[in-house]
Amino acid sequence: MILVTGGAGFIGANLVRALNEAGCEDIVVVDDLSDGTKFRNLADCRIADYFDKDELRAHIESRGTLPFDVRLVYHLGACSTTTQWDGRYMMATNFSYSKLLLDQCLRLGVGFIYASSAAVYGRGGEFTEAPANEAPVNVYGYSKLLFDQYVRRRLRHARSQIVGLRYFNVYGPRESHKGPMASVAFHFNRQLRLEGRMRLFRGSGGYGDGEQRRDFVHVADAVAVTQWFAGAAQVCGIFNVGTGSAQSFNDVARAIIDWHGRGEIEYIPIPAQLEQCYQHYTQADLNALRAAGCTHRFRDVATGVREYLDTLNAD
Repeated sequence: MILVTGGAGFIGANLVRALNEAGCEDIVVVDDLSDGTKFRNLADCRIADYFDKDELRAHIESRGTLPFDVRLVYHLGACSTTTQWDGRYMMATNFSYSKLLLDQCLRLGVGFIYASSAAVYGRGGEFTEAPANEAPVNVYGYSKLLFDQYVRRRLRHARSQIVGLRYFNVYGPRESHKGPMASVAFHFNRQLRLEGRMRLFRGSGGYGDGEQRRDFVHVADAVAVTQWFAGAAQVCGIFNVGTGSAQSFNDVARAIIDWHGRGEIEYIPIPAQLEQCYQHYTQADLNALRAAGCTHRFRDVATGVREYLDTLNAD
């Protein structure tokens, strides 16, 4: 069996679908379906079983093992709400739960590939996977960094694969359930369809109107890299997953205008409470990823957004 936590979520559901397309159906999905609308992400997927995330935790804590004969765990489940400031909840969900699962995998010799985040870098301008560059500005980023640090200590004596993937700004199909945390491509498209215009932030952080820059990565590329590591069991460590090229929010907006053949851009002030913890610039350094042997070529914004909108606007 392959176990996918967060399997009804954004990256998780895309991974489950990709595994199906590769001929794999022996998949156990773990998630929290308190938001029942997330079932739609799995409606076209084939899985062997489903566990609630609390049910899995209770099983591990009471029996000291995983509930299936698992050969690989993709741990993608997390609280990914960057505006969530309940630190107890964030640490219990993103740190304690992850430690429990990792410790079981190491004890059983099971491979463990998990989602970290570019949020660990905060507002710095260097994005290599080095402690000197890690300075999160919210409790979400801190919870991810703390687990990365725990992993680094466990890597020294690990007898099975451990890989952490620092996903940058992922966008693409199966993200509509994320609400405010969905990608800017999702929100810009919705704004244009409803109002004929998109709202971007005015200049901030030394950047002009809409010129703040992020490393936007299509979910299909994020999944492809994730699967590559599963086929490279000898590779361990923490790696960036992004295109390696920062593009502006204006680039995203223009790609959406190009797709629709219409639309305007309105620039609005960045909220004061957001500005202090806002990443004005991110760009994945891919040297470690390439040195590990992964040669995947990533979509640029124009290509990725066009493919996404072909699906998103199919109705």
